Amino acid sequence: MSPARSAEAGPEGRGLTASPGHAADGAVPGRVTDDPGARAQAPGSPAIHAIELRKRYRRTVALDGLSMSVERGEVFGFLGPNGAGKTTAVKLLLGLVRPSGGEAMVLGAPAGDLQTRRRIGYLPELFRYQSWLTAREVLVLHCRLRRLPRPRWAGAVDDALRIVGLSGRGDDRVGTFSKGMQQRLGLGVALLGEPELVVLDEPTSALDPVGRHDVRTIIRALRDRGTTVFLNTHLLAEAEHVCDRVAIISRGRSVATGSLAELKAARPSVRLRVGGLADGWWERLAGFGRWTPDGDWLLVEDMAAGRVPDLVGSIVSLGGQVEAVIPEQQTLEERFLELLEEK
Repeated sequence: MSPARSAEAGPEGRGLTASPGHAADGAVPGRVTDDPGARAQAPGSPAIHAIELRKRYRRTVALDGLSMSVERGEVFGFLGPNGAGKTTAVKLLLGLVRPSGGEAMVLGAPAGDLQTRRRIGYLPELFRYQSWLTAREVLVLHCRLRRLPRPRWAGAVDDALRIVGLSGRGDDRVGTFSKGMQQRLGLGVALLGEPELVVLDEPTSALDPVGRHDVRTIIRALRDRGTTVFLNTHLLAEAEHVCDRVAIISRGRSVATGSLAELKAARPSVRLRVGGLADGWWERLAGFGRWTPDGDWLLVEDMAAGRVPDLVGSIVSLGGQVEAVIPEQQTLEERFLELLEEK
């Protein structure tokens, strides 16, 4: 059996979870179905809701009271440095390990609920398929593990190969695949069975720029179909491309959660090219923020939101000439590092 075992095989299974038990034959992986049996859920509940989730391994505290909420149909980025507890949190949400404290609900049911796990797709960061199997055989194996009806196997496999860009390699053995192609195959397995929630752990880590672009396209298509995507990544640029909201965790706790615009607006700044200011202007304009000369420009950091017009007006009232104004925004990486330093 493949090392990527079905989640039905037990709490230690590393493979992807099974599909909805009542999905209509011929459905495309990842597509939202109208079958109420396949989409049973608690009305209005978040896709993921964790409250003070904790995990301790002997003397090591992996999670220290993680709380977060992921809405249905959004792409949610889960960001943090190595050792922050990201992988432990994913294992707890999927029911692969038990928490030491706190609780988590996934798709309206307690984390680890067997029937719910059939509605989740999972791409682990580290996985391996037997080298002698073909890509098609790997996908068929996971169709069997997920108990998809046999008439759906061929269509589901073809769709998965097409979505991840392996249509021409379905009959090639996994042992001939590059690491990036194996990553594509793992993503194809995750998309089998019309998952309502797709958990991706570093999905682009082995891919070239074309592959990363393709994965971003797939993630956006999943969101457009109403699928929730939980993206665990250390590649902040990837999160900026596709995420609706992100959580930044450090030392097992969430230090910030929100949309990218909300997080990056914490320290707005503006770059100005100004001439004609008389001596003493510095003291009179110091209240707008922290001023830093930058060649022919002046950088004003830590400004209150919406004060750029007031700043320009004050410069003009002092006899200054404003030649250029360029509002600037923190990058996610800058805000990420700033939040970690604060903690």
